[in-house]
Amino acid sequence: MKTRTITAIIALSLFVPLVVMGSWPMLILIYLLAYTALYEILKMNRIHILSIPGMLSMIALFIVMVPHEKYAPNISAFQGDMIIVMALVMLSFTVVSKNRFSFVDMGFCVLAVAYIGIGFMYFYETREAGLIYILYGLLIVWVTDTGAYLFGRAIGRRKLWPQISPNKTVEGFLGGILCSLLLAVLFWTTGWIQGAPFPLFVLLTMILSMFGQLGDLVESALKRHFDVKDSGRLLPGHGGVLDRFDSFIFVLPLMNILPLIN
Repeated sequence: MKTRTITAIIALSLFVPLVVMGSWPMLILIYLLAYTALYEILKMNRIHILSIPGMLSMIALFIVMVPHEKYAPNISAFQGDMIIVMALVMLSFTVVSKNRFSFVDMGFCVLAVAYIGIGFMYFYETREAGLIYILYGLLIVWVTDTGAYLFGRAIGRRKLWPQISPNKTVEGFLGGILCSLLLAVLFWTTGWIQGAPFPLFVLLTMILSMFGQLGDLVESALKRHFDVKDSGRLLPGHGGVLDRFDSFIFVLPLMNILPLIN
């Protein structure tokens, strides 16, 4: 517990100021986090980050995450073309490697780039939309996690998905959503976010809370599949970057897709 607390204090002292600053300092932070997450997920599948597939994945990740409007407004078509080229080169590598790098591995690399790249790209895009929006996204995840833990410990009886995450309960899942509703009421009544009518705002918050918990389960399923306890060891007591950002990878893109951000 002491290790977790110290790690959290140090990480937040570095993370929060850069989020508040936004712009290029945060963009650098997001790229560093995304590349660390890519390293972690490729390592799970025993693909070295400096192998040909690993380097192609790094190039693709960089391109996917380039902010559109601010730094490269005409890059969208180029991004799509580069992903296609990456996939074709990786498919060719399955032949060169005599199937030591397989079709399944190629699909894994492409999906890993999409999973991580889109999630972290929207981390930056949400901050650029306004500090209040990224704050709301962060709080939805943190409040949901805290509520799920407290409700699960207090009244949790029915397992939510024991094959994936044995400690999560249905009561905790619902408790997390309930706590997120309190956050919605706070943000609405103070006028911090009022881009949607109150009933819709509450519904959207519930959806984000639910998908935040789903994002955590997705990463748990990934770790179960590859038989690893944590995605990495960068954050002592907390695991890796994916372990800490799995919920945000689901929540932040949805915040931009749903009618929440003006």
